Amino acid sequence: MPGTNVELSENELKLVTNSEFILTKNRIIEKVYTMFGSLSEVYKIELDKYAAILPYEIFSTTPKIYKGENYLSLPYVMMDHPRVFFKEDVFAIRSFFWWGNYFSLTLQLSGKFLQVFKNNIGKNLKKHIEAGYFICTNDSQWEHHFEETNYRPLYAMDSIEEILNKPFIKIAKQHKLSQWNSAATFFERNYAEMIRLVI
Repeated sequence: MPGTNVELSENELKLVTNSEFILTKNRIIEKVYTMFGSLSEVYKIELDKYAAILPYEIFSTTPKIYKGENYLSLPYVMMDHPRVFFKEDVFAIRSFFWWGNYFSLTLQLSGKFLQVFKNNIGKNLKKHIEAGYFICTNDSQWEHHFEETNYRPLYAMDSIEEILNKPFIKIAKQHKLSQWNSAATFFERNYAEMIRLVI
């Protein structure tokens, strides 16, 4: 006989008998896909402005949009553009939607790409202390949440050198889901700013 742990609460029962919840969720995910697809064209135009400055590798890959159901138990959609993920060398900008939490945009560099651009990043971060950036302080570069164990505000960091002495750097901004209608503008503006952080 099944244990009581398989019984549904009143709220769970309402959800399981209501197909509209899942259909609405699917429509929302599709809208994120559409937004990210449009943004990929905007990002390409922005990147191309700096083709003479930025590493050739970042122009050799096309954007990729991924989705999943279980980043810390919640659905997500992400797009990487550019997306250079070598074993030691990473140059990526990730647009991220996380159900129930926020949108975010993250610049991620490691290996040779970090070495090439770290001085520029250091100088540019000093000019943008109050710009709303978050810096990854985790030992892992593969987490996306903004809890204190993963990110701290740039203004709260002890020094820029502390940021640049790690084997990787992740610089992120987030945007509230309640401000959905301005999300595309958030991504466009901050993508351009993040590119300029490295040059």
